[in-house]
Amino acid sequence: MPQLEVDGAALTYDDEGPRDGDGVPLVFVHGWTANRHRWDHQVAHFAEKRRVIRLDLRGHGDSSGAGVRTIEELAKDVLALLDHLKVERFVLIGHSMGGMISQTIALSHPERVERMVLVDSISRMTYSRGRGLLMGVSTLVPFKLFVAANIQRAFAPGYPREKIQEYVRASADTPREVVMTLYGAMRAFDVLDRVGEISTPTLLIHGYHDIQLPVKQMLRMAKAYPNAVVRIIDAGHELPVEKPAELTAAVDSFVTAPA
Repeated sequence: MPQLEVDGAALTYDDEGPRDGDGVPLVFVHGWTANRHRWDHQVAHFAEKRRVIRLDLRGHGDSSGAGVRTIEELAKDVLALLDHLKVERFVLIGHSMGGMISQTIALSHPERVERMVLVDSISRMTYSRGRGLLMGVSTLVPFKLFVAANIQRAFAPGYPREKIQEYVRASADTPREVVMTLYGAMRAFDVLDRVGEISTPTLLIHGYHDIQLPVKQMLRMAKAYPNAVVRIIDAGHELPVEKPAELTAAVDSFVTAPA
């Protein structure tokens, strides 16, 4: 597994597919407490015909490093990897927190982002008073219970319980300091008033049953995007693993469509 040292972290990444394949490289960015293997189905599909890059964010999966306090710092890690790989222009595909990172990059380096796909992601964390209180209290419970509660509710009703428990255990292996620090970073993330600046062709694809980041919040964001397509899929918050084939097909159709 190749790694890149960036600001005290060793970032593990995969760089697959033909260098002379169709189109610019695809860059996959996973979400909070996940890892690069959330994208296994999509990478297996796309790496047959074009270059595909994915990484474990700092403190996640096979990457080391402490948590950071802003989404911007994670965006800098992704850009550092792409600079190291000499990738100037690319398509960003981000899930949840990875979508927040993707929007941050699109705002800071619009000339580098050819297209963007945001999977179950939003531009501003918004809570009702009741849910905000519940989320605040949840940080006071034992760490493994906090993680389990958040991951279990990420899946649509009917998703196999044994598979959910696998993801719960994997998420709980993420260091507590990383989980809690980035939880705060996500809650503070807010670029809703700026996404109108993102002219990059964008696909906003969301699970209908997503209660982590509800569809109505994504639709509020979609109104501000000048060049976006919206697609809703019958799934929860974990689209890459709940409906992998549907997500892959939607991304493929979008990234290969004529400009």
